[in-house]
Amino acid sequence: MTPIDSPAPPGRFARLRGVLRALYHGRSPEAIHFRLGVLVIDFAIIAFFIVAPVLRDTAAFLAIDYAIAVLLALDLVARAVSWRGLRSWIRQPIVWVDLFVLATLLAPQLLFNLGFLRILRLWSLFHSEFFWSTVGRRYDDTRWEDVARTLSTLVTFVFVVTGFVYTGFAGTDSGVEGYVDALYFTVATLTTTGFGDITLPGTAGKLLSIVTMIVGISLFARLAQTLFRPNKVQFDCPTCGLQRHDPDAVHCKACGTLLKIPNGDD
Repeated sequence: MTPIDSPAPPGRFARLRGVLRALYHGRSPEAIHFRLGVLVIDFAIIAFFIVAPVLRDTAAFLAIDYAIAVLLALDLVARAVSWRGLRSWIRQPIVWVDLFVLATLLAPQLLFNLGFLRILRLWSLFHSEFFWSTVGRRYDDTRWEDVARTLSTLVTFVFVVTGFVYTGFAGTDSGVEGYVDALYFTVATLTTTGFGDITLPGTAGKLLSIVTMIVGISLFARLAQTLFRPNKVQFDCPTCGLQRHDPDAVHCKACGTLLKIPNGDD
């Protein structure tokens, strides 16, 4: 092959895309270690989001806020570049959540009243394949994945409602004086304990309490269902598409097709 016929070397962007794709989607030890580092940073960011209402008046808050915005922006750009196509990447609801969280970080004063929604990052993390292909590989597509996702939804809901109560009712005659009071009210309402020492005033407060109780009971029921239902493995039947089967299933219960379910120990 002559030099003229030899393929041109890939450009810088193509090389960068290849490296990022290997790190974000590869199975090499280096890729796993990289993604574990990213997840540690993600959990640290989520911890900051949880305590942010308490730290909002400190001098270092804005500096930490903007530093997290830079980290999240770099991570989003890297994920977009490593994905198979920008259009399919941007259509994912998880990406929309992360973009909204980034907006609250870049404009903390403008979006002050929506800052409590940053905890949605917890939900997007536990519902991403990035997490399950890294930490939860052994439990991917099992009951424990459903349990973790349902539990993350419940915890996210608790802190979203807590943030809403703190933002909208703190300082009123509701009895909510601080973030802990808002969390206490949310948990008491969600579990339908209802001690009555903190009540949200007005029609909006009553409606919020009703929604919290109804959604909370539904999430608890969903969590109990995922914990105690019979163990199933997820495997798409090639004929009828049934996804859940008994771990030792040989034939699909719906259509009788011979199944070849991989051994979960591999």
